[in-house]
Amino acid sequence: MTVAVAVLFGVAALLVGFAKTAIGGLATISVAVFASLMPARESTAAILLVLLVGDVMAVWHYRHDCDWSLLRRLIPAVLPGLLLGALFLAVVDDDLLRRVIGVLLVIMAALQLLLRWRPPAAGGLASGRTAAVGAGLAAGFVTMIANAAGSVMTLYLIARGVEKRRFLGTGAFFFFGVNVCKVPFSASLGLFHTATITLALVLAPLVLVGGWAGLHVARRISQARFEQAVLGASVLAALALVAR
Repeated sequence: MTVAVAVLFGVAALLVGFAKTAIGGLATISVAVFASLMPARESTAAILLVLLVGDVMAVWHYRHDCDWSLLRRLIPAVLPGLLLGALFLAVVDDDLLRRVIGVLLVIMAALQLLLRWRPPAAGGLASGRTAAVGAGLAAGFVTMIANAAGSVMTLYLIARGVEKRRFLGTGAFFFFGVNVCKVPFSASLGLFHTATITLALVLAPLVLVGGWAGLHVARRISQARFEQAVLGASVLAALALVAR
């Protein structure tokens, strides 16, 4: 591994930690970095382990802020989405997977720009069961193939008018649960290797440093700035992956 590659992995790990405790969309930039530096299928397993480190930190710090009623609406549709994503991973090659990841993120970026331009009233259409089922399916599928469901959750929670700490707490528990569920799927596809696990262990301390920085930022940022930041970060992440 060259110094430049090591630095990129390190920055990606810092961004994962920061995203988990502050600005969620930034984690997708890390997904793009990993996909650029590794074979696409292996990168999904490597970044999954790194994300789980950040998930544990976020769940601990936001353990009192989760909106369980929102999660109960989303969870039933997530598992079918994970299954569809696992089936898709089993049949596609790396080149097609990269293109699909890029297209999905561009679509989500466009939706987020639309949401930023025409923000709905709190709740709105996103309060219905259909929206919850759609968000759950999309989050399960996208997170299985690209570890990039942060954009889906950002769309859903911002459209619901969720307050900053409730946003972070709900997202923390959602992604921890989803990522734990993804481990056996990834393992069954043979995506975990000694090198992948070693890389995640080496990067874990940097995830914690990024998470610590994110906690300090989250305490100081206003609700309006928070919404702008999470939407903007998701758009940037989508463009980064497509342009790589």
